Amino acid sequence: MSENVTIAGGGLAGLTLGIGLRRQGVPVTVWETGCYPRHRVCGEFISGSGQKSLARLGLLDGLQTERACSAKRVAFFAGAKLVVGHVLPEAALCISRFELDQWLARQFQQLGGELRQGARWRGEFGEGIVRANGRRAEPVTDGWRLFGLKVHARGVAMDADLEMHFVPSGYVGLCKLASGEVNVCGLFRSKATVPDLAQRWRDWLGGPSASLLHSRLAVAQFDENSFCSVAGLCLRPQCVPQRNECCIGDALTMIPPVTGNGMSMAFESAELAVEPLAKFSRGELTWPEATQEIASRCDERFTARLRWAAWLQRALFQPRARSVLMFLAARSEWFWRGIFERTR
Repeated sequence: MSENVTIAGGGLAGLTLGIGLRRQGVPVTVWETGCYPRHRVCGEFISGSGQKSLARLGLLDGLQTERACSAKRVAFFAGAKLVVGHVLPEAALCISRFELDQWLARQFQQLGGELRQGARWRGEFGEGIVRANGRRAEPVTDGWRLFGLKVHARGVAMDADLEMHFVPSGYVGLCKLASGEVNVCGLFRSKATVPDLAQRWRDWLGGPSASLLHSRLAVAQFDENSFCSVAGLCLRPQCVPQRNECCIGDALTMIPPVTGNGMSMAFESAELAVEPLAKFSRGELTWPEATQEIASRCDERFTARLRWAAWLQRALFQPRARSVLMFLAARSEWFWRGIFERTR
């Protein structure tokens, strides 16, 4: 008889892992604090190897319908100036988390998985328990408080399918969605606690008054019900094998959002965990052996990527270094592709 696997967290990684395990005949229970559908702070596009993971798990075709659209061009802006624009080496897949999470939950349940919505896992993270409940809050990182904001909007003009706008305190990404809306998502940092974010989010996401971002969002129609925020972010790479728990997704580690690789890493880490956990369920691996196998696989897949991403994040928060990077990216296809590939 197969051992049950419990997944604490029903986000992208948790649901995808649950689907993969159910396809292997493993009994799975997913505990999710919230309820579907719901909005999440997210760039809302899948860029990188995550699409291959979804294809191998039998999920990609189902997403490539009216729920999603492709992004082929990306552009970077500073103030009112286009700094660099490129065709993506591989098209990204754009989809709202409001749609995606609910669709994944439905797929999981259709495969016979047990989903407990509105219920937080309060037990220990011992044998048979996978932590997939998101990042661990760290109020201050290297003297800075990092927080993210997200909202959907209509009536936003864009020069590319994906845009990144650098602002004094961070960066804001725009992503076209199949619904005709644009996902507006930003990462910011502050030395002091930022009050009243729920009331002042337009000031942060809107950018400086002279910027192209500001002029575009000034005429936008915002879906205020889609607004959400997250604080206590830690983007310092985590060493996977040092963890005693089985972790996937953001509970494992977070990659800086500027890479556009966060959703991909969630799907990839879930896929990497399927086989070892299925073997544990069948009695072919002990729990420590399965946990170590997952940690080793994730470490091999993500370590170099996270180092490059951390370097890129630090550089982009320094105006001079950012100017040099944008200069090189605008004039060298080799440099642009190199950065793209190393952060994926």
